[in-house]
Amino acid sequence: MAANTTKTVRLLPAKINAVDNSKTVQKRIRVAAYCRVSTKQEEQLHSYENQVLYYTDKVNSEPNWTLVGIFADKGITGTSTKKRDEFNKLIRLCKRGGVDMIIVKSISRFARNTADCLKYVRVLKELGVDIYFEEQGIHSTHEGAEFYITIYGCIAQSESENMSANIRWGKLQSAKQGKVTFNYKNFMGYRKSADGTPEIIPEEAEVIKLIYSCFLAGYSYAGIAKLLEERGILSPSGNKEWKSSTIQSILKNEKYKGDAILNKTYITDCISKKVKINDGIARPKYYVENSHPAIIDAITFSRVQEELARRVSKQKIKQVGTKTELSKYSSKYALTERLVCGECGTPYRRCTWSKNGKKKIVWRCINRLENGKKYCHAPSIEESVLHEAIMCAIQSVALQNNKLFETLRVHISTNLEVPDTDMDIIAIEARISEINAAFQKMLAEVSSDNEDSFDEAKLNMLMLERQDLLCQLATITEAEQKRKSANSRTEDIFTMVAALRKRLLRYDEQLIRQLLEKVAVTSKTQILILFNGGFEIQQELS
Repeated sequence: MAANTTKTVRLLPAKINAVDNSKTVQKRIRVAAYCRVSTKQEEQLHSYENQVLYYTDKVNSEPNWTLVGIFADKGITGTSTKKRDEFNKLIRLCKRGGVDMIIVKSISRFARNTADCLKYVRVLKELGVDIYFEEQGIHSTHEGAEFYITIYGCIAQSESENMSANIRWGKLQSAKQGKVTFNYKNFMGYRKSADGTPEIIPEEAEVIKLIYSCFLAGYSYAGIAKLLEERGILSPSGNKEWKSSTIQSILKNEKYKGDAILNKTYITDCISKKVKINDGIARPKYYVENSHPAIIDAITFSRVQEELARRVSKQKIKQVGTKTELSKYSSKYALTERLVCGECGTPYRRCTWSKNGKKKIVWRCINRLENGKKYCHAPSIEESVLHEAIMCAIQSVALQNNKLFETLRVHISTNLEVPDTDMDIIAIEARISEINAAFQKMLAEVSSDNEDSFDEAKLNMLMLERQDLLCQLATITEAEQKRKSANSRTEDIFTMVAALRKRLLRYDEQLIRQLLEKVAVTSKTQILILFNGGFEIQQELS
């Protein structure tokens, strides 16, 4: 019979290799420092230089540390890592295994965005990189560190959000007071004067005036840009090349007529920093009149805005069965957007005919050109004949008796008067002042003892009346501006037409743009010319 045995379990000691301590070399820790200042102001830049010196001395004073670099972002926000070049450079070095530890003054210096802060703490921890936050005395690789980092990160983000809210409030109060700011660096025509207000730069103002006059003369954005480049005029940013978007921006900017719109855009939040166009609902929007000296007079500016709207309103349309989209603005030929088919309404296109080795320029209905007589029977018109007929029509208007000439003037001026209103501007403004005074009086009389007696219904009624009056005032002001602009345009037209009484002018693209609204080809031998303002005249084709 086998003897009883007892199972025994023993813990084997770990195998320890003999080590000659005298030859052991302690591994040096590769240390990088990160510092950041949030603005480029002189005091904080001085602080930045101090931080660089401090970390250089600190790392070099530790015998087991090796400095691999100091990474510093100047004037960069801590709410996002996208534009922090030095920060991202440090992270790339860590991913290549070149850093063991990062020293940073505080969590808020590392990141003010909690999500970013935790993201990079975890990424670096997986890479075996420790982050030491000096102010908080926290090592990111220590147990429980993430909890504290999250708390401090939330506090840092909250500080940024509060700061952003304070800045937004400050800007709102500044806008309410009508304080206008200029970005002089990339704004052509103005500079900051000795007293801090905008003043006109004469030579740059001439460039602005040239841009406006060329646009009213029919030039496209690209055409104006080319002209400026040929004259060696530098763009607002100092480049030899002009962009169409820059020309468009100058033509639309109300600051050139001495006014300013405040709060055109706004930043949604301090974390994403997404910029949105302000529709006046999300944020208050203000218009300040006569805030600074004007380069462009109000009438010229208004005419440019009308021309901008006219060109934009020329939406592309496509006739059934045609290949080409129509109605795109052309700065080269005035007739491209004015000459239409009297039968189907489709615009005409300028074409080159070649016959027996000879070339001839003609204008043809696009509908007939692309689809044939099945869709339209409009005739093709030789360009020279067309030009001669149009100039003869203009000349005949100018040379006819004064009665017809004055009829044309009256006809074009019709419907340009300011619409009748029950109250004039002075009366409206006076009533608005009365309402404002009544409102202030009601507020002054309110106290904790009589707040229940506050007449809220009366207040609402006053506010509704005030809003209605403001709308009336805006309508009258806009109509008055349009009337002045239209009258100015009309006078320009009649100045040119009157000049034709003395001498016959050659066909001119600018003249056609300013005088004519439309030319309809009604038959092989006749066209119908519609002047700006509605006056019509039939003209025979020779």
